[in-house]
Amino acid sequence: MSGSVPLQTKQDDDPWDIMIGEVVSPFGLNGELKVVPYTDDPERYKLLKEVMLSVPGGPSQVVRVEGERFHQRLVLLKVKGVDSIDEAEAWRRAHVKIRRSQRLPLPEDRFYVDELVGMEIVTDKGASLGAVTQVLPSPANDVYVTPQAMIPAVKEFVLSVNRETRIILVRDVEGLRTGE
Repeated sequence: MSGSVPLQTKQDDDPWDIMIGEVVSPFGLNGELKVVPYTDDPERYKLLKEVMLSVPGGPSQVVRVEGERFHQRLVLLKVKGVDSIDEAEAWRRAHVKIRRSQRLPLPEDRFYVDELVGMEIVTDKGASLGAVTQVLPSPANDVYVTPQAMIPAVKEFVLSVNRETRIILVRDVEGLRTGE
C-alpha cells in the first residue's frame, strides 16, 4: 500500500460509495489484483481510469487503473503503485469502489437498489404502504419490502416508479399488505 499513489480528486458531492467488486487475492508477480466483480456488466472495468480501494476497518486509497483483463469470471486489475505480490496482498479483501457519477446509466425501467430504498410506495387508491426498506432479490423477480407490505417488482403490481417524486405507484390488490 505504501507504493500506492493518491489522486487529488476529493469531491464531497460525488462520493466513492458504489462498490463494484472485492479484491480476493494477488494474481501473478507484478501486483495485479484478483477482483470478484459486483456488477451486472464486468466489461465496465474497461472504462475505469481510477478506483478507490477500501479495506474494511483499514486504509482507503484512490488509485489510477493501469489495466484490466478477465480471467474466468474474475477481473484482474492493475493499479498504479501496486507492483509486487506483497503490495497486492495488502489490498486483500479491499472493496473496489467508484464515484456515484461513474455508474453506468440504466434503461428507463431499471433502477439501482439504492435508488429504490427510501422511496414511498403508494397504491392506486391513494394509500401509503410506507418507504422501501430493502429490495430482496429472488430468482423470478425482486421484492420491495416496506413495514406494511412486500410487493413483487413485476408489471402486474408496480404501475410506475418516479425518480423525481420518489414514489412507487402500485396496484391495490387484496392481500398486498402484511397481516391482511
